[in-house]
Amino acid sequence: MVSVAANPTRQFSPHSRVAVLLPLPLAGLYDYLAGAHHLHPGDFVVVPLGRREVVGVVWGEGTDAVAAAKLRPVTRRLECPPLPEVSRKFVDWVAGYTLAPPGAVLRMSMSVPAALEPVRDLVACRVAATPPAFKLTEARRRVLAVAAALPPLVAADLAREAGVGPAVIKGLFEAGALEPVPQAPPPPFAHPDPDHPGPVLSVGQRAAADHLCEAVAGGFSVAVIDGVTGSGKTEVYFEAIAAALAAGRQSLILLPEIALSAQWLERFRRRFGTLPAQWHSELSDAKRRDTWRAVAAGTAKVVVGARSALFLPYKELGLVVVDEEHDAGFKQEEGVAYHARDMAVVRGQLGGCPVVLASATPSMETVTNIAAGRYTRLHLPDRHAGALLPEIGLIDLRRHPPPRGFWLSPLLVAAVEETLAAGEQAMLFLNRRGYAPLTLCRKCGHRLQCPHCTAWLVEHRYGHGGEAGGTGRLVCHHCGHHVRPPTACPECGAEDSFAACGPGVERIAEEAAHRFPAARIALMASDTVAGPQAAADLIGKIADHQIDLLIGTQIVAKGYHFPMLTLVGIVDADLGLDGGDLRAGERTHQLLSQVAGRAGRAERPGRVLLQTFQPSHPVMAALAEGDRDAFVATEAEARRAAGMPPFGRLAALIVSGPEAAALDDFTRKLARAAPRLEGFQVIGPAPAPLALLRGRHRRRFLIKARRDVALHAPLRKWLESAPPPHGIRVQVDIDPYGFL
Repeated sequence: MVSVAANPTRQFSPHSRVAVLLPLPLAGLYDYLAGAHHLHPGDFVVVPLGRREVVGVVWGEGTDAVAAAKLRPVTRRLECPPLPEVSRKFVDWVAGYTLAPPGAVLRMSMSVPAALEPVRDLVACRVAATPPAFKLTEARRRVLAVAAALPPLVAADLAREAGVGPAVIKGLFEAGALEPVPQAPPPPFAHPDPDHPGPVLSVGQRAAADHLCEAVAGGFSVAVIDGVTGSGKTEVYFEAIAAALAAGRQSLILLPEIALSAQWLERFRRRFGTLPAQWHSELSDAKRRDTWRAVAAGTAKVVVGARSALFLPYKELGLVVVDEEHDAGFKQEEGVAYHARDMAVVRGQLGGCPVVLASATPSMETVTNIAAGRYTRLHLPDRHAGALLPEIGLIDLRRHPPPRGFWLSPLLVAAVEETLAAGEQAMLFLNRRGYAPLTLCRKCGHRLQCPHCTAWLVEHRYGHGGEAGGTGRLVCHHCGHHVRPPTACPECGAEDSFAACGPGVERIAEEAAHRFPAARIALMASDTVAGPQAAADLIGKIADHQIDLLIGTQIVAKGYHFPMLTLVGIVDADLGLDGGDLRAGERTHQLLSQVAGRAGRAERPGRVLLQTFQPSHPVMAALAEGDRDAFVATEAEARRAAGMPPFGRLAALIVSGPEAAALDDFTRKLARAAPRLEGFQVIGPAPAPLALLRGRHRRRFLIKARRDVALHAPLRKWLESAPPPHGIRVQVDIDPYGFL
């Protein structure tokens, strides 16, 4: 790989060699002749590749490895801003760290091909300077009067202002009475106002905000806003955004659930007078194109987005914020495997700008970096405006079990009834989508499984909006395969023999409707909320107290503020503690702490009840006692003793293929070539827990190394020594977060 640090402003004259990186998972750079073009590093160019043409980026000077006579010239240079030098450095860094092809990383920066095409000027209308003779009607007279009185308008706007149809405008153009006026399109985003009045900060918030504002002017640093739920972390980093705006620089805020961030966006609008640019998968193609261009031009001053927003071509990025930095949603598992929190720190370092991490339950990695002095901790121990943290209690399901066929303990049912009777709101939380996680035949025990994955089919009875969906469907949550429930068992032929086993969030909603018939109930899960607008509408109803009882999965834990919500009941607090996941305890503690934080965020005190079969588990004890630090210390000691992250290094190889026998042959060959180094352990191959996923068989290697042992070089050499045959893929996951 050619370093982009070498001669970043060099101009390549016609007929010189240039190295072009293509947004494809290929081996590296391809050399071309500049042809008739004057090119610079970062220019987007169209080049021939085989029989087709593709868009790539000039990465640097070409080599002499191929004779000039065999090189093909660049077809054309695209008239758009070049990919900034820091973006090219970032692509190289991410590719080197994740062991992914650089072109696969570049593709994330070139995710909107239409944005690279020239921006078309709008065509407005004005009265011709010397109009010829033409027939004048009342409609035409109105159009000409409006056109003479107003600045040039596009045809549709002029027709609307004059109260006529588009045919009238077209006729005036054809008659020569109107003439076109090219106009640059308006900026897609208003500039947020850093001086727009904001809320009054507490003494603790102001001290933290002042630290961040100073950091904005001081180059790269990492600060962690470690504040309890409801402590006003968002308002603190808003002050840093204001400082970046005042300095004329761009800000990026990463959220784990951008499509469900209606309350965050409204808080931003109140603070800065307008909404920020948004970047997520729900945007239309046109909006993505306009946003990409505005980021590259520097006119999108604040961007809030999902993890992919990190790879946008910022012209002058001055601040990066990762909100809820602990959230596992920042880890990308497919394609290029990376953690957006860690890559955000790298992006800040490469660009010389500060990074802010915010969480009520910081990740173990972040806590370790604070202890080592690499990150600065800004502690907010109190809720804003004097609100109290909720009281947390445990319901021992061994002593207070639900009645047979139900899932809510009598103690939790009584608490919900008491809360609703007081005119307040309650929430029931279960982090399991659907109606039931397993469907089996009562007669023979046959379980309905996905034909493409090693996973049980999950019954769903509710559609978008949380409404009951009739007879329901069976869905695979991994590949999306879905079928209607069969009327007869495919194994034994028994009719109407299938039973739903275990509760999903839809089943809890069914029980709640039975137990609390007068309550207005809403269901909130990722498959019942159809996009950002539906989420915003539902959140608005909850905030306006049009909903009495909210039932949801982990998306209800994302920082929402509901003043009348005073009770949170966690139906299965043990869910997620088992399964052999390295981070099971940490993740459960984080998730349940976040869910608990929804209760009592205003002047009304809140309480949280956790249903558990393991009340003595360290996670449950820490939650009940409110002693996060003791749990973190215990967890850290266990990880350190085992040499596990963040005190050791992990990597995973996921090898997949369509045929199990061929896959096993290759993984045995790969195992024989594995490095044998001190402090570097290769475990496997073994079938992945999801041994079949989307029709492909999967095997895993786990690589465990000491912190002081190089990980990347041995891995790269190992993979180069045993290239996979056709049809078999090897994915590298440095610092894996999931183990499926």
